[in-house]
Amino acid sequence: MKLDFIQVGRIVNAHGIRGEVRLLPRGFDPAFLTTFKTFYLGKEKTPVVPTANHVHKSFVLLKFPGVDDMNAALTYKERPVFIRRDDADASVPFDEELLGMDVKNADTGERLGKLTLVEDYPASKVFTVTGEKTYLIPAVPDVFIVSADLESNVMEVHILKGMASDEN
Repeated sequence: MKLDFIQVGRIVNAHGIRGEVRLLPRGFDPAFLTTFKTFYLGKEKTPVVPTANHVHKSFVLLKFPGVDDMNAALTYKERPVFIRRDDADASVPFDEELLGMDVKNADTGERLGKLTLVEDYPASKVFTVTGEKTYLIPAVPDVFIVSADLESNVMEVHILKGMASDEN
């Protein structure tokens, strides 16, 4: 299901004394997040255009207009941070959009279940598909993932013997 806003992380703390905040990405490369010009803060999704953003370790440091000291930056602590779906590449689905998708075996057309969980591992993401059986499918395009259509809410996958969690 295509979403209007995608949560990319949350502000975990202030950084330094000049009013920067630390954004902890949620399943995103910090460098990817620096490409966005506008972020949306909190449940009300208030638009904010940072005057500066850059990567520091595994965080993105953001400087918001009018936030000039640590105390002002701390007022943003624990707020979720979103981006607009329209500001991102439309051909790449985000994890939140994949959740709830119907998953089908590309070879047989059999419905396997719904995608219920996306987990990050060093080699690749792993999709958990729950139906009559539970499948753990590496999120490797053209190997296991044939297609993911957000409009029809259907993902087609290649299944190998042993991918169901209750098989030997």
